[in-house]
Parts: sequence; structure tokens; C-alpha cells
Amino acid sequence: MTNYDEFIIKIYKLTGIDLSLYKEKQMKRRIDSLIASNNCKNYDEFFYKLTIDKRLYNEFLKYITINVTEFFRNIEQWNILKLEILPKLIKKNMRIWSAACSTGEEPYSLAMILSEFIDLSQVFILATDIDESVLEKAKKGIYNKKSVEKIPKEYFYKYFSKHGENTYIISEELRKNINFKKHDLLIDKYPENFDLIICRNVLIYFNDKAKDDIYKKINLSLSDEGVFFVGSTEQIIFPYKYNFEPVKTFFYKKLKNK
Repeated sequence: MTNYDEFIIKIYKLTGIDLSLYKEKQMKRRIDSLIASNNCKNYDEFFYKLTIDKRLYNEFLKYITINVTEFFRNIEQWNILKLEILPKLIKKNMRIWSAACSTGEEPYSLAMILSEFIDLSQVFILATDIDESVLEKAKKGIYNKKSVEKIPKEYFYKYFSKHGENTYIISEELRKNINFKKHDLLIDKYPENFDLIICRNVLIYFNDKAKDDIYKKINLSLSDEGVFFVGSTEQIIFPYKYNFEPVKTFFYKKLKNK
């Protein structure tokens, strides 16, 4: 009978996702819960179902990629970005990457703030995620009433309009200036020369080996003066190890090459 280690090898061959790079205790608990909710007795039975049931396969992919996000999550950090970080970075042809963007709340939050400084057509915003289904939702820019509750009123009234009984759609002005693309932080080649990289509330799910690799790749993806913005539980313990220096809590600047 297949154990967890053997199961994740089979999943890698099936999906291309390496679950060994995620924290084992957290991921195993999530998968075991999904197995139980689908009335499977063990990993073998669940894996077999994944190969014959497209709905379950898609549900599994969405479940393991952990799509949890919201607009202006930890608003005080976005205020620091707006008041202290962006004024030093803003320039024509600025390049920004929102990595692991999920359903788009993060890059749209960023675009709303950016619009106060510069015409968005003069900025390149890349937003990526491993899950193509959440990227499709992000491109549409349609969110339910609960999702938009914490958006500052000045942004909400400017950029959202009623779309359905309990849904709202983001303005074309924002949607057309964000480039959504599939990208796997663990295996894909990283894009380069970004002035700001935002990757929040995802690294907490990876093991130390995976995080080390991601920090190094993100550093290489930054421009010489680039800044890396992390989540509220993701402070880098030894930033200089990865060629970063802290500029504010949760913000790290790329060290200049000597």
C-alpha cells in the first residue's frame, strides 16, 4: 500500500507539482482531509480517482496550491508601500511582479495604489500563479460583496462597478494593465529586472530548502535597486544570506554588488 512519500512521487509524475518542497505536516494534513471528504480509504484509492475524475483532479490542484488572498491584506503594510517605498521606486517603464497572485486581489491592490503616482500604461505589471483556474478568475476581475469589503472607499468607488446582485467588477483601466501568466515558483525560470517583487503569504507553506532557493531566485530577478515585499508572517531571518538588506519590516532591498 502506498505511503505518503510514495504518493507525492506519483503526484509529481501526474501533475508536475513537487509536494516534497512543501512543509510535510501541513500538506499531509490537507491531503488526508481531502481524501477523507471524498470517501477514499487510502492514498492508492484517492490517486486512482484523480486519474479518472477530472473534477476531482482540478479540485485537488486548487486545494494543494492554497489560494488564500484578499484585497489590501494587512493594510498597514500597503500604507508603508504607498508612503515610503513606492515614492523612491516610481519611474517610467517600472517593472513589477506579483508572484503567486492567486485570484488577483494583490496585483489589483497594487495597481490602485500605483495609479496615484503614474499612468498605469507606463508601468509593466506581471501577475503569476501556478493555478490556471485562479488566473482566469483574476483576468475577469469579478468579486463578491464580501471580497471587496475591506477596500478603501476611495478606491472602491473609483475602480469597481456593480456586476450582479452580489458581485462587482474591476474597471477595464486596471484589468488591461495587468499581465496574468502561469508560473511555478518551484520549477519555472524566473523573469528578470523587476523594480518591485511582491510575494506574500505563500512562502510559509514551503520547506526551508524550497524557500532558500526561491529567495535566491527572487534576488536575481530584482533590478539593482529592487525591493522585495513579503507577507506578515514571512520575515527573512538572515536576509544578508540571500543578498538582501531590510529597509522596513517586510520590505527588503537588493544589496548592490561590490
